[in-house]
Amino acid sequence: MANSVGTITSSSVWSARTQSTPLETAPLCRQRAASFSFSCSLPLSKSSSCTYVSMTYLFFFLSASSSYYQQCNSKFVVRADADYYSVLGVGKNADKAEIKSSYRKLARQYHPDVNKEPGAEQKFKDISNAYEVLSDDEKRSIYDRYGEAGLKGAGAGGTGDFNNPFDLFETFFGGMGGSSRSSRNRPMQGDDERYDLLLDFQDAVFGVEKNIEVARLEMCNTCDGSGAKPGTTPSSCSTCGGQGQVMTTARTPLGDFRQVATCPACRGSGEISTPCTSCSGDGRVRKSKLISLKVPAGVDSGSRLRVRSEGNAGKRGGPPGDLYVFINVRSDPNLKRDGNNILISTSISYVDAILGTTVKVPTVDGTVDLKIPAGTQPGTTLVMSKRGVPLLGKTNMRGDELVKIQVEIPKRLSSEERKLIEELADLSKPKAASSR
Repeated sequence: MANSVGTITSSSVWSARTQSTPLETAPLCRQRAASFSFSCSLPLSKSSSCTYVSMTYLFFFLSASSSYYQQCNSKFVVRADADYYSVLGVGKNADKAEIKSSYRKLARQYHPDVNKEPGAEQKFKDISNAYEVLSDDEKRSIYDRYGEAGLKGAGAGGTGDFNNPFDLFETFFGGMGGSSRSSRNRPMQGDDERYDLLLDFQDAVFGVEKNIEVARLEMCNTCDGSGAKPGTTPSSCSTCGGQGQVMTTARTPLGDFRQVATCPACRGSGEISTPCTSCSGDGRVRKSKLISLKVPAGVDSGSRLRVRSEGNAGKRGGPPGDLYVFINVRSDPNLKRDGNNILISTSISYVDAILGTTVKVPTVDGTVDLKIPAGTQPGTTLVMSKRGVPLLGKTNMRGDELVKIQVEIPKRLSSEERKLIEELADLSKPKAASSR
């Protein structure tokens, strides 16, 4: 190995350890920047370039792992992402129909309204999160390539393609400093809010208007969202000099090593103010709001409705996020839904199958008469046109109802019935002979 800066061999030993600040990924928490120290057992010259060499190789490792990182007993550890395919119990080559079918089954099993076991609600949320990603072609493609971290990178405004390890650092940890105070104090859009709605079968088919109560963050009326106590004036933070970040320098055998972290006194704002007593300085308070929601006809388990600007309020006067309503539908004891079609089965006697008859069958519109033609064979499926579910967004178009005919063959016959059937058999013999 040469002694020049940046010459690396396979025998190099790299290590990383976290300092007092826990490591957090930027898409999950932008308010705190990670603080690290890196060391390498390379006989490099005492140059600050070693810092960037070590960071480059460490972040190649981060890019390959697509994992979350956390501090544990002062050591740098890696925790694997949840496997969305395992959550839904499907293989990685599963198609959309298989994914949707598995989701519907698990969602009904673990919905909090029907499953009161501990952990059922969290399981239901995990199932819904997994379905949200795997049912979307673009999100699924990103997840397959980069895992959950890639999705969060894409959500932050990129595509999740971390070919440059410093781009990965920027995406995960919010940069290495140098941002202006105006960018740190600019308005921030609020987070989206989620609501899980359980619908009856008929309401999902024909649509319904529901009043839902949503708990969300709203702007604090006491401080008008500033987070400061009314009547007080913010002052520049003396700890960071108004920069919002603090830097420490450690001398090592390889040279000076600088670390940048969010200022613990002002939390990165660069200003110190007396916090509002109503919101504890956040500028937002959690309140409940009753929202009138119009559910369109044709929704099904796994459908997601977006209500704009009804999510959490933004910080420092930023715009609110959106409200996402996830639909789950109760099953019907008589009607089974298959996309926009309705499937049922009905039984008739062998005599009615031979002679034909009219039976009453249930539909989403109520009970109607169905004509069974003479000579209907067991297992025949009759189609009742436009008796199915309206197409989502196209209420003038509907699916069909498919009725499967089951013919009941009696196991025991009375002497009179047997005599009549034997006579019928005798009548059919000459026909069978002549047909040969």
